[in-house]
Amino acid sequence: MKKKIDHILYAREKKITDEDVIRQPLPHMDFRFANPFIVIHHGGPTRYKAGQQSRLHPHPHRGFSPYTFMLQGEGFHRDNAGNDEIIKAGGVQWMFAGRGILHSEGPTKELLQAGGVQEFIQLWINAPRANKWDQPFYQSASAERLPKVIDQEGVQFRLASGDYNEQTGPIQNFTPVISMIGEIAGGKGIELLATPDYWTLLYVIKGTIVVNDQPVEMHNLVVFDKAGSSISVTASDDAQVLFLSAEPIDEPVAAKDNFVMNTAEEVEQAMSDYKNGLFGSLSY
Repeated sequence: MKKKIDHILYAREKKITDEDVIRQPLPHMDFRFANPFIVIHHGGPTRYKAGQQSRLHPHPHRGFSPYTFMLQGEGFHRDNAGNDEIIKAGGVQWMFAGRGILHSEGPTKELLQAGGVQEFIQLWINAPRANKWDQPFYQSASAERLPKVIDQEGVQFRLASGDYNEQTGPIQNFTPVISMIGEIAGGKGIELLATPDYWTLLYVIKGTIVVNDQPVEMHNLVVFDKAGSSISVTASDDAQVLFLSAEPIDEPVAAKDNFVMNTAEEVEQAMSDYKNGLFGSLSY
């Protein structure tokens, strides 16, 4: 049975620093969360001139995982748990903030020195209440490590996490989260499958597609009803999409600033802990 489309949400521009603007399809004024999917940010494509400076300074997180797909260019990640890595085009990284972490991120020094284009998608993936106070950890995978779970003429999907077509993505999570990036050539189509009762989302990074007979243009997020398992996708022109599906976390969500907890009191405690230096320090 085909999944019914519940929402088509346009990613509006949002200013996250004085210099940085991203597109945000989730949360949206018409639909807040698909827990564990709390936030979707689409950054770029941004062209940096040679010698230009840009980075997000050290900032705190608690209770969830920032999860980044690098679409073009390359970016660095550094945190005060000792992780210091570069993620290149086609690769992914997952930082579980747990009880609390400081990290900084942005285009690499090499990209900024030479100039170039960076584009990424960052998700905020919630953690169950039972895991929010666990030890932080970091994991990443290059493009070469993402299995091609769909590979046919004009259609290719690479799996970053979860199980699809009897393969498993390299990124692990507390609850089942299926995430994959796909390219569909104009005029080509594919039938995607999702587990009934899971949240299922499809974001159009570029191009225009037809989803279950409904045209959807770039920078729109499709949110499906939980019933059904089949999604028909045809590209009107060359398209790139992000497919997400996950077992729901049926718990209260309190999200504010850089924290995703279960209650407003827990968020206020996180903000107080950061203000009082309990998250530690990070120099860059």
